[in-house]
Amino acid sequence: MSFDVKDPAWPMYGLVDDARPALAQALSRGPATLATIVALGGGGPRPVGAQMVFGDGLISGFLSGGCIEADVELHARACLEDGVARRLVYGEGSPWPDIRLLCGARIEILVERIAPDDLAARTLLDLAAARLPAFWVSDGARRICAEEPQVPWPGAFERAYDPVPRLVVIGGDPTALAIAGLAAQSGHETFLLRPKGPAAPPPLPGVAYRREPLEEALTAIGLDAWTAVAVCGHDPEHDHTALMTALPSPAPYVGLLGARRRLPERLARLKAAGLSERDLAKLRAPIGLDLGGKAPFEVAVAVIGEVMAARHGQPALARRSVEA
Repeated sequence: MSFDVKDPAWPMYGLVDDARPALAQALSRGPATLATIVALGGGGPRPVGAQMVFGDGLISGFLSGGCIEADVELHARACLEDGVARRLVYGEGSPWPDIRLLCGARIEILVERIAPDDLAARTLLDLAAARLPAFWVSDGARRICAEEPQVPWPGAFERAYDPVPRLVVIGGDPTALAIAGLAAQSGHETFLLRPKGPAAPPPLPGVAYRREPLEEALTAIGLDAWTAVAVCGHDPEHDHTALMTALPSPAPYVGLLGARRRLPERLARLKAAGLSERDLAKLRAPIGLDLGGKAPFEVAVAVIGEVMAARHGQPALARRSVEA
């Protein structure tokens, strides 16, 4: 993925929420600046911890929906030149009253220059590559990053990072393709598994394709605590194999596409194969939030919404339960 600015009239750079890929790309070219919301008052479209990255011909992220980004970029480019960190305040108490926030919020932003050899930045990117959590602490002049939570010193801000969310989709029909495509567009590291499928991958940008046996593919990918699994295969044997691997794993979300009337016999077979009640309680079946639609992209929206709800612990999930 490239974060180079091609048409500033359309802020496509704001569609990516995770600053780490853009930071890696920027640091490969030279120093970068990182702008982070460190305090927020009165609401606002972006939360504390939201970030933008500025580098050589590169921008990624957004902080307000358009009210302050141009001004933040001016300060970020100046920081890139002189290396002096800045704390910017917009809204109440701002030295720039002509910059209005339509939401009425007060936003405080830390802008810091990151060198290509910065140890904290290297640690942050290494932990991301290893799919491990990271905790970043910085006051703009001094920064540390570690796998465990740190104690911020006076004036410093801590920002936690999870590994990039993953979605593994099993299947090859239009619904599976729609789910995989939407997952990639919404920031998931996405895999499409279709045992003995076509040699050529599907034309879905950002989707990795695997065609080996399911148990082998799932083991190779690694189902960790930030990986969701959507079983949409329409093959009872493949579905069973996938569920036997995914349900006991650390994956927090496992969804199954299929008719509700077939669910009791599927659950009975899984129990007979040794899965526990705790394993089965993880299963979301039928898959997806109940939005009413059954077209491929309607199901895809329902599935991605449910995966996100599971990741954020939202009560939308309470509506579904698996009954033996």
